[in-house]
Amino acid sequence: MSGFVTVPEPVEVPGLTHLHTGKVRDLYSTATGELVMVASDRISAYDWVLPTEIPGKGRLLTQLSLWWFERLGDLVANHVVSDTPPEGAPADWAGRTLVCERLDMVPVECVARGYLAGSGLAEYRVDRTVCGVPLPEGLTDGSELPEAIFTPATKAEVGDHDENVSFEAVADRHGEKLAAELRDLTLRVYGRGRDIARERGVLLADTKFEFGRDTAGDLVLADEVFTPDSSRYWPADEWSPGRPQPSFDKQVLRDWLTSSASGWDRASDTPPPELPADVVEHTLSRYTEIHERLTGTKPAL
Repeated sequence: MSGFVTVPEPVEVPGLTHLHTGKVRDLYSTATGELVMVASDRISAYDWVLPTEIPGKGRLLTQLSLWWFERLGDLVANHVVSDTPPEGAPADWAGRTLVCERLDMVPVECVARGYLAGSGLAEYRVDRTVCGVPLPEGLTDGSELPEAIFTPATKAEVGDHDENVSFEAVADRHGEKLAAELRDLTLRVYGRGRDIARERGVLLADTKFEFGRDTAGDLVLADEVFTPDSSRYWPADEWSPGRPQPSFDKQVLRDWLTSSASGWDRASDTPPPELPADVVEHTLSRYTEIHERLTGTKPAL
C-alpha cells in the first residue's frame, strides 16, 4: 500500500474544473480547454506523498522548468501558454502556476541515462543490461556510460511504481515510428541539458520527460523539465564512481526515512511520519543550490 498520507482537498476556483491531484501538481481545465498546472510544495518518496511539505518547492520547480524550456526551444516545443494564474486564483498560486496547451499525452515515461544509478544500477547488476540495452562489464555505482541510453518506463498512477520496459515493448505498444521518435528526441534533449549542466559544474546523471502530441500531430514537451524532482544531479567535483554520489535532490529525505531515527518500516503498510525541521531545511537547501548553480540566480520562494 502507498499513495497519499492525507489526500489534499482541491482548491475551488471559479471558471476552473479540477481534473487531477498528482504527487506534486494539481491539474485544472479552463472553460476554453486549456490546462492549468499548479505545483504544490508536496514531496514524495518511496511511492508515498509525505505528510510534510517543503516550503517554496513548487515555485522553485516552476521557475527552473521555465528556465530550461527557454533553453530547449530550438529542439522541441513545450506546452506552456502562460505563467500567469487565471483570474480569481488564490494569491498562493503566483509563481507556481502554468497555463498549458492541452495535448494528447503519450503514456510513456521517457527516461535518459548518462550514468549508472538507481533502478538502472539494480538492473545492470543482474544481467549487465538496462531496459534491454546491453552495457559493458566493469561498470559500478555512478559510472558514466559509453553513451547516453533511452530506458523508457510505463507511467504509473499515484502510489504505484513506474515499470521499466524495453524499447521493443514501447514499439510493440505504440508503433516503431513513435518509439523511435521518442528515443531520438529524449536523447537530444538530454544531451542539451547534460552539456549545459556540465558547464556549470553539475553532472546530469539521468532524467525523465513526458511528451504529448499537439493538434498538428507534433511531439511537444510537457509537465516539467530537468527539475530535481525528475532528474538526478550530482556535483561534478565530488563525482567518484563506486559509491552513491552526493546529489541535489531529496536523497537526504530518503536517507532519513530509511534510518532508525524515523522509526518507519518501509516494508509495512504504515504511512511515513512527519519530517523533522532539519530534514525539511536540508532538502530545500539542496533544491535551492541546484537552482542557483544552474541559473546563476536565487529562486523566488
